[in-house]
Amino acid sequence: MFQSILVSKKLKTTTTIAFYNVENLFDTVNNPATADDDFTPKGKKKWTFNRYKSKVKKLGNVISKLGMSSSKNPPAIVGLVEVENAKVVADLANSYYLKNHHYGFVHHDSPDERGIDVALLYNKIAFELLTSITHPVFLKDDKGERDYTRDILKVSGNLNGELVHILVNHWSSRREGAAESEPKRIAAAETLRGIIGEIQEKEMDAKIIIMGDFNDDPTSKSVKEYLVKDDFYNPMESLLDKEKHGSSTYNKKWNLFDQIIFSKNFLSKKEGKLLFKHAEVYNKKWLKIYKGKLKGSPFRTYIHKWYQGGFSDHFPVYAFLEKED
Repeated sequence: MFQSILVSKKLKTTTTIAFYNVENLFDTVNNPATADDDFTPKGKKKWTFNRYKSKVKKLGNVISKLGMSSSKNPPAIVGLVEVENAKVVADLANSYYLKNHHYGFVHHDSPDERGIDVALLYNKIAFELLTSITHPVFLKDDKGERDYTRDILKVSGNLNGELVHILVNHWSSRREGAAESEPKRIAAAETLRGIIGEIQEKEMDAKIIIMGDFNDDPTSKSVKEYLVKDDFYNPMESLLDKEKHGSSTYNKKWNLFDQIIFSKNFLSKKEGKLLFKHAEVYNKKWLKIYKGKLKGSPFRTYIHKWYQGGFSDHFPVYAFLEKED
């Protein structure tokens, strides 16, 4: 008598999610309502249609490669910052390297004076969009007047069949100085925690992904003390080395302002549920400046007013989620 034993091997699906500060993705048309004059053909940057078209194609190429080593597909979700409007996001979604990957997008205009917004690209097969809304971050300048900045974008939907809430951020820069501008980023963190609280009130075990350019490192007060409480996990903290690697540079030191942060329930292994595996900075050699004082830092579109023809002054970051079917 023979017995045949069938061992069923469970299938694992790997999904990539990503975030990318695309460095001033402006179209070439002047918008009288915002300070985009430099990014026109006659402006300081001499921002022509050919330069715009080249940048869009290059960014699409980068995005198409994120996570391909493990998931075999471009990212299901890509948070974007420094995009001027819906048109540039649409152009990116329909660009040469992305046009066959079924990308839709979410974009809302922000009140930022420079005219830069946050947005989300999503693969329409992997992600079912349910709702999107923006939340303003209320700041004041040193005169006590409203200081307009980027909104926080909240997108909810089913990622590979599981409800997730994605919060895309672009916090205030350090242009005034890191210490001087820190209260603005703390205010953004407090606003974000308020949004998280609203989600958790309605859905006790909500799965939440926070992503963005926080203009602060994982170890900075705004992120470590005000944002990442016991209910969240920040995998980016172990990826920063001030001397060797991060996602952007300033004065020859590395920062990791670009982060993807997960609610702790992404760490609980449950059959049929998305599980966080690991996160990375995408810093391939071809994305770096290859010589000179800035050697090794991100190959950007401009250095000051001089056109370089690169990608962005930030490397993208990405993370893998695994689901056992």
